Amino acid sequence: MNPTRHFALAALSSAMLLAACGKKEEVAAPAAAPAAEAVAQACGKVTVANMNWQSAEVLANIDEIILSKGYGCEVELVPGDTMPTLTAMMEKGQPDVAPEAWVNAVRQPLDAAVKEGKLHYAALALKDGGVEGWWIPKYVADANPDIKTIDDALKRPDLFPSAENKGKGAVHNCPSGWNCQITTGNAFKAWDAAKQGFVLLDTGSAAGLDGSIAKAYERKEGWLGYYWAPTSILGKYEMVKLDAGVPHDKEAWEACNSKTECDNPVKNDWASAEVYTVITDRFQKAGGPAVDYLNTRSWGNDTVNGLLAWMSDNQATGADGAMHFLKSQPEIWTTWVSPEVAEKIKGEVL
Repeated sequence: MNPTRHFALAALSSAMLLAACGKKEEVAAPAAAPAAEAVAQACGKVTVANMNWQSAEVLANIDEIILSKGYGCEVELVPGDTMPTLTAMMEKGQPDVAPEAWVNAVRQPLDAAVKEGKLHYAALALKDGGVEGWWIPKYVADANPDIKTIDDALKRPDLFPSAENKGKGAVHNCPSGWNCQITTGNAFKAWDAAKQGFVLLDTGSAAGLDGSIAKAYERKEGWLGYYWAPTSILGKYEMVKLDAGVPHDKEAWEACNSKTECDNPVKNDWASAEVYTVITDRFQKAGGPAVDYLNTRSWGNDTVNGLLAWMSDNQATGADGAMHFLKSQPEIWTTWVSPEVAEKIKGEVL
């Protein structure tokens, strides 16, 4: 599970429950309805899950603008989180769209729902997937081109000095209470980092971890530790992910690497999280050309990192971020839609 996803298995909000009841569209189009109205009728009402983390929030708002302005859909953003949203989609058929669904945690029931035809995988929302691992600053990587792997970095404690333990290197851990704190601690043991002159540094919180990266960058100091993408910090500070040097072993990961009681963890790469857009069968059949957009819309972590950094710097909302993206990066989003739809959106919002 990605560290930014603290999924609460709580009841759905009243807004989502109301949406889950579903309402039939009864719109009688005039005989000479223009093409735009025909598209709107084909799309109709669509509920889009507005997930409660930054990258998902901005993507939901981008979808709201493109679906409404480009395809004439009547879009309602509803509160969401991975587990409750996907459970509601599987059991109630609502909401219609989960723009950024981190599916690893619910893969088995989700695959079953797709096989039954209740739900459909649309495009990979994040074409690079969600990425976890150990990172170093790009300026350190550029100055030391021989450092490619975790093993390489652990040979050089002098490049990643601990401020509190003179003569030792430091590996920055994941925030306290997050699952990645366990996996990072087990990785520290698996790579025998202590014997190579390193200490595992408790960063305390997400702010503490982010602050340690910012401080290292400001001083151009060495930094080694756990992080993930996409995030605003990686949009602000260019970091290089180290190769684990081994593949991901799912069985070993689940049996030991991800457990608190793991006496002999093995070297193990973090799994890349698959992040899809998921849509209901109802919308798959009723959405018309809007479904083609959702089957196409995909962006890379570098793009998302940069947008999230802009949002953080400007204290921007998801709606603000969506407008900024549409105005500043048409070279990306216009590839998701037809030229006609692109011109319609530009005329409406740019």
